[in-house]
Amino acid sequence: MRKPDDRELDRAVGARLWRMAGLAAVAGLAWAARDVPAQLGGRLAGARAERAARSPRFRDGTFHNPSGTRSTMVADPGRNLVKELIFGKQKRRPGSAVPVLRPADPAPADPARELNVVWYGHASTLVEIEGQRVLLDPVWSDRCSPSSLVGPRRIHEPPVRLDELPRLDAILISHDHYDHLDLATVRGLLAHQSAPFLVPLGVGAHLDRWGVPADRIVELDWSESHRVGGLTLTATAAQHFSGRGLRRDGTLWSSWVVAGAQRKLFYTGDSGYFDGYAEIGAEHGPFDVTLMQIGAYDRAWPTIHMFPEEAVAAHLDLRGGLLVPVHWATFNLALHDWSEPVDRLWAEAKARDVRLAVPRPGERVVVDEPPAVDGWWQAVA
Repeated sequence: MRKPDDRELDRAVGARLWRMAGLAAVAGLAWAARDVPAQLGGRLAGARAERAARSPRFRDGTFHNPSGTRSTMVADPGRNLVKELIFGKQKRRPGSAVPVLRPADPAPADPARELNVVWYGHASTLVEIEGQRVLLDPVWSDRCSPSSLVGPRRIHEPPVRLDELPRLDAILISHDHYDHLDLATVRGLLAHQSAPFLVPLGVGAHLDRWGVPADRIVELDWSESHRVGGLTLTATAAQHFSGRGLRRDGTLWSSWVVAGAQRKLFYTGDSGYFDGYAEIGAEHGPFDVTLMQIGAYDRAWPTIHMFPEEAVAAHLDLRGGLLVPVHWATFNLALHDWSEPVDRLWAEAKARDVRLAVPRPGERVVVDEPPAVDGWWQAVA
């Protein structure tokens, strides 16, 4: 028979083990959350704040869409978004692995006519134009979130590692949301690249906090341009919002025009459908190719993300040639089926006689000889 002292000793040891486990859990959470304050980025201050205040889009301490578009949820009586998120019947992830390709070296081409697009997933895209390389909205992290423990997780791996990217001439950021601007990716690009970061007004505060040298940060308001080699990079209008913490719209959002001597590309960033596309098309078009946001839409936020049919309409407003969809397939950010955006886009493109390419992640699209649309996503949906 065990003595009472033995039972007391067992309880003491058990309590100590539970305390140690609790401390270990707290330490683990603290370790995982160590980058969260840095992930939130910086805030407007000093000369950067003074410049923002001069923008026609800035008033009362925040940036605004020109039409006063609502960026908050639209009331939908009888609809419970939380319940739909948990119990909804939508198939928000593919049924099997997304096919990912490793980009081969580009075929020799006339540098003056070169225009290729390599879509890495979500909005992250490499543009090869007239001998120069421009990277758009790079996100290589496993989650688009301030935390490595929670938040939307990547559905497929990046086709290449960051250190395997070719030498870049410019890195463009459309806005500061986590699925478009990522701390770990920025740090990786700092280590392996020397290209400047071109960003909308205010976003430089995040880069500055993350250690990007001032001479590698170029901040632009809408309609402002910056030359990089033989390219003119212009920040253009978008209908969206910004924010990485509780404060919203402290930085600007934009679309981008990438123009060489002969070739020209447009990238939407994130945006709802608006009159600005026709204005951009009239001023900067026609475009050889447009990169159009098609995913993460919902009737609860109809003015800040385009529905696929609106992406086709915007492409036509822009006077686009080839349409390449982005902002789908990689992160689950809305309530629709995983494959719905591109299914709807394909149907609308056929109905309106729009040239379309739907690459697999990592597949190079030669704009003058795009691959035929083969419905590859339907085999894995």
